[in-house]
Amino acid sequence: MSGARHDLPGGSDSDELPILHVDMDAFYVEVERKRDPALNRRPVIVGGSGRRGVVASASYEARALGVHAAMPTSQARRLCPTAVVVTSDFSGYIEASSAIAEVFESVTPHVEPIALDEAFLDVSGAHRLFGTSPEIAWFVRDAVRESVGLDCSVGVASNKTLAKLASVAAKPTVRSTGPEPGLGVRVVGVAEQLDFLWAHRVEALWGVGPVTLRRLNEIDVFTVGDLADKPEEQLVAAVGAAHGAHLAALAQGIDDRPVHPGGIPRSVSHEETFETDLDDPDLIRGETVRLADAVASRLRANGLSGRTVTVKIRHPDFAMRTRAHTLPEPFQTGRTLAHVAHRLVGTLDTSRGIRLLGVAVSNLSETVSAVSVAGAGLRGENRAESPEPFQLAFDLGLPPDAESGPGGDAHHGPTGDSELDRKLAEALDAIRSRFGRAVIAHGSAALGDGVPGERRWGR
Repeated sequence: MSGARHDLPGGSDSDELPILHVDMDAFYVEVERKRDPALNRRPVIVGGSGRRGVVASASYEARALGVHAAMPTSQARRLCPTAVVVTSDFSGYIEASSAIAEVFESVTPHVEPIALDEAFLDVSGAHRLFGTSPEIAWFVRDAVRESVGLDCSVGVASNKTLAKLASVAAKPTVRSTGPEPGLGVRVVGVAEQLDFLWAHRVEALWGVGPVTLRRLNEIDVFTVGDLADKPEEQLVAAVGAAHGAHLAALAQGIDDRPVHPGGIPRSVSHEETFETDLDDPDLIRGETVRLADAVASRLRANGLSGRTVTVKIRHPDFAMRTRAHTLPEPFQTGRTLAHVAHRLVGTLDTSRGIRLLGVAVSNLSETVSAVSVAGAGLRGENRAESPEPFQLAFDLGLPPDAESGPGGDAHHGPTGDSELDRKLAEALDAIRSRFGRAVIAHGSAALGDGVPGERRWGR
């Protein structure tokens, strides 16, 4: 047992704690460093590199200088001028996430993914095979490092809230002199859980955003301990009945949410903030196709289909507009998504220019589809057989007055994926799985000088 050689924190009351929260350390950055070892020990920023780019992740060296996720890249560059900025590549992150998931599933079937880089595990049924909960935590950490070459931090506790806080406590520490190694695993035993919980700032709790935080501060609640001292009726008066009761329970360490294996996300989305506002219909169309293709690829990679398409635009004055449409049948191909998204964008006023464009799919369900099998090699499964030859229709974005072809009608557009749509998606996935995502792109999203997609796809 690899965990047995570690100095295990906690006592006998921690041996059978049921919940682990595993969070990868600077996940996007470390995946990029695996791809390019020249980035090791250098400050790295992953995200958009343009004038309006946003930081998706930062190395601990960059965090020591104040860089954090969601910060404009331009500001991050000023704080850390020596940083290397790397454009996000989700295909690599998905591949690493799939390999990490295999480690989790080798320990317990009760795995609830929260994002590509974190998950909850219920290990209450794994003690006979893997030992105590702290031993399981160290086993998972060591196995992820050995199989994927990445580090993670693990929290062990009696419920989700405490396990999440514990994993944060196990992470490397950011110092002005640079990162310092963390605990790796933090176990919160039953006897210490309230002392551990009450020492946290109240904004560490799920559900305490800026508005709730301001209202809690107004009644002198700054820590979870302060929250625990307040009568529930006072919390209800400050933040509302349901939210007040929820926070009162969390402050006492009460969180009975179970781990939901294979939890389905509410939506899959992709959005882009452009360096230059878009007002050319052809460029907007190309970007819509590119975003739709990215979202559809993620749907298939995760074995999901959806029914509701939502598009979002932000004008130069930051005014936001959205449109949504629900199809009668589930879909997971870029052609269907691009067609509907393009029609929805066409109902919005884009003449003022677009600063941001987003495409999302919701109403999700799990799907068993041949389309997603092309990427199954990431999990060690058999690859799909090569599709029969056919002419690829690379331009997925159809103009509003175009006939939709199989699977739809000219007026309302597609009602779901046609057989041609599925074959096209299967071929794209097979090619990208073998040669990489950048080897193939849709014409309307990749061609022409000045087209934003050219920055990502090349010629």
